[in-house]
Amino acid sequence: MSDGTRVPPRAQSAHQMASAVAKNIQRELKGVALLDFKYTDYGSLVNLSRFSTVGSLMGNLMKGSMFVEGRIARVMYLSLYRMHQLAIHGWWKGPFIIALSRISKIIRPKIKLH
Repeated sequence: MSDGTRVPPRAQSAHQMASAVAKNIQRELKGVALLDFKYTDYGSLVNLSRFSTVGSLMGNLMKGSMFVEGRIARVMYLSLYRMHQLAIHGWWKGPFIIALSRISKIIRPKIKLH
């Protein structure tokens, strides 16, 4: 960042940077002053396959961080993952990809066959 602090190498910071760049490109085309990038850490979630999901949430909800695990963390992780899929693939292609992953989960075998 402009003050010399480092931004963690995570998808969250890349997403915030991409949004800031998009806004600044629009501002540059309009001839308006550019905005500085400000990173906000909203926490992190880690999915350990179907066994467990854990995370630390930060932000405006409370001062400091809040540890989450289990089903609540799993639902939060899956919803965040789906939002990223929609952001990458768009609102036309994204729902089809989500539907195909659900169908694939039903059809594919539960164990490796080789």
